Amino acid sequence: MNELILELEEITPKEFFGAGNENIKLLKKYFPKLKIVARGNQIKAYGEEELLDEFDRRLTMLMQHFGKYNKLDENVIERVLTSNTSDDYATSTKSGEAIVHGVNGKIIKAQTANQRKLVELMHKNDMVFAIGPAGTGKTYTGVALAVKALKNKEVRRIILTRPAVEAGENLGFLPGDLKEKLDPYMQPLYDALRDMIAPEKLAHYIENGTIQIAPLAFMRGRTLDNAFVILDEGQNTTHAQMKMFLTRMGKNAKFLLTGDPGQIDLPRRTVSGLKEALLVLKDIEGIGMIFLDDKDVVRHKLVKKVIAAYRNIENIEA
Repeated sequence: MNELILELEEITPKEFFGAGNENIKLLKKYFPKLKIVARGNQIKAYGEEELLDEFDRRLTMLMQHFGKYNKLDENVIERVLTSNTSDDYATSTKSGEAIVHGVNGKIIKAQTANQRKLVELMHKNDMVFAIGPAGTGKTYTGVALAVKALKNKEVRRIILTRPAVEAGENLGFLPGDLKEKLDPYMQPLYDALRDMIAPEKLAHYIENGTIQIAPLAFMRGRTLDNAFVILDEGQNTTHAQMKMFLTRMGKNAKFLLTGDPGQIDLPRRTVSGLKEALLVLKDIEGIGMIFLDDKDVVRHKLVKKVIAAYRNIENIEA
């Protein structure tokens, strides 16, 4: 039987192994044909040479990640162990630079390979579609890019919008004026902004129109220039709404459209404007498209399992 010995250099074994050796247990789950032993500052593995080579490569990637970010959790381990290639994972970590420095020194950066690709696509294209399930950081990464563009004076304003489709709730019965009715629906956008801009400055930006958060219907008839514009929940647009939005694009504008085709709240037999746009615009130069998946989920580890469970049911029903 072949043996591989890896030593942890400048890494605290206890932190790398995890509480109760939970990280080592996860490694064993993904390499069931290897005998893996963690002791002291060494990890020993026994098995076939080909498997040991793969284990060596993946563990080296994990050690590089820990050395850079000083943390290792289940999401990171799963992303590294299930990525198709080492290049895939390197794309998500090679630079490690912050997109923007948020409130209280919080560093906002792309955390996965596909989030990194989203950042790169926004640099190369004026219009990008970011598609994926809940929790993959589509909107959050997009808002960070918008805030960065505003701080760097690349744009004069940020415009965040969503189609006002009620997901099983009736906003009409909520108290208050239109803004007060819509604010709860726009909450995810506010939450992202609050992580990145100090409260007083954010309030000032919203008051003077530098940052605008409004339902999609408010975009009709406008020309959106010198702006970073994000359409969130794009799967809930109709054909007419999507066409209307896309043709609002003005000079020096960046458009990011996010959505999850698996969470459409439109009436039955209504075609999603997002699904249609992905087909119609896929070959147009200057438009980028990125498809995020379960590996990009950065919320609680159970979110990934919930997404997979519902996908299985939906596939059966289809």
